[in-house]
Amino acid sequence: MAGAVVDGRPDYEQIRRMVDSVVPFNNHVGVRVTEVGHARAVAEVADRPEMRNHLGTVHAGALFLAAEVACAGAFSGAVATRIADVQSFVLRESRVAFLRPATGRIRATGTLDEQVIAAILAKIPSDSGQERHELSGKALLHDDADTLVGKIDFDYVCWFKSA
Repeated sequence: MAGAVVDGRPDYEQIRRMVDSVVPFNNHVGVRVTEVGHARAVAEVADRPEMRNHLGTVHAGALFLAAEVACAGAFSGAVATRIADVQSFVLRESRVAFLRPATGRIRATGTLDEQVIAAILAKIPSDSGQERHELSGKALLHDDADTLVGKIDFDYVCWFKSA
């Protein structure tokens, strides 16, 4: 991700732009990344008719995608100083709890476990040429009234090439 780090510090706005544009499906659906920081990001689902189900509420698939995009953004922000070494970042498992019918614009805030991120960033590269890490993320979904409408836990596996 060119330009992710400037003078040794993460350029979170550049990372946000890249995360927001890199996956064609996210762009097709219209999930937008609005914020990226260290181990935290926000993605939004616009209030559009095509994002709704037959009951007029936001489709579960759109909610899930926004949550996953937010956590992927959080990962990108968290590992910004090593982003060029990321070989793969794969969702392995998720647990979903939809708490209320979701209506209007939805905001997903994704976060990652700071201790795991610190361990990944501090890891001494191995001789194998590749590092494998497991980490978890959590996304909270809120509507325009700031009502919590869902929460999703994610388990990921990522691989870094050794420096």
